[in-house]
Amino acid sequence: MLSFLKNHPFAVEAFFESSLVMTFAVPKKQLEVLIPECLQLDIFKNRWAFIAVAMVQTKKLRPKGFPPFTGNDFFLIGYRVFVRYINKAGKNLRGLYILKSETDKKRMELLGNTFTHYNYTTTDIKQTETGNVKEIRSGKSNFLIKIDTSEREVALPANSPFTDWKEARRFAGPLPFTFTYDHIKKEVLMIEGVRQNWIPRPVRVVDYTFSFFDSLDLEKPVLANAFIVENILYYWKKGKAEIWKK
Repeated sequence: MLSFLKNHPFAVEAFFESSLVMTFAVPKKQLEVLIPECLQLDIFKNRWAFIAVAMVQTKKLRPKGFPPFTGNDFFLIGYRVFVRYINKAGKNLRGLYILKSETDKKRMELLGNTFTHYNYTTTDIKQTETGNVKEIRSGKSNFLIKIDTSEREVALPANSPFTDWKEARRFAGPLPFTFTYDHIKKEVLMIEGVRQNWIPRPVRVVDYTFSFFDSLDLEKPVLANAFIVENILYYWKKGKAEIWKK
């Protein structure tokens, strides 16, 4: 019964006040060991794979169709790898494989771990703004992000593998699907996201650190792009599962 509940048994909707996504390029061999056998890395120039950190201020998350007052407001931090999956119909689907999820609300941790496989934990989140610089930090999770929200003409991060923002936009999210995998059953679960008004705006990253990257033994991940989107209606369809065969 609990296994069934974790497979996204109903559609969910929410409003994103803001979503900041920082995408890091990593040599593909470093990420291959982090994804299950059914998935392939989404590769750029036959060299780079990507891991993204998403920071989302979410409002009124609830089962789709429920009134807004039944929803939950929370802050989400998600660490996700960009992947592909070829389903049994032969379609090559782009999506995300989630390594870890954090939230600022214990209630969201409990609900998230009841209805998803996203490995939620609760952490402290502190957000401040000084002039045009916005800072998001956590002492417990040991991460820090500072972005400058004032600049309209933003250069790509130094050493980004992309040549321009148009090329970088392909890895700005959101990708249509999120995948989980049951190694014992050889079962792939696909969750499709649907959004409105997703218009990413490049932002300049002033400073950042993520101790979670150290736990993965990633060697010098390169900041490839950073985007922010605001005021997004978003919902996730009910999960669909299928047996994977090599």
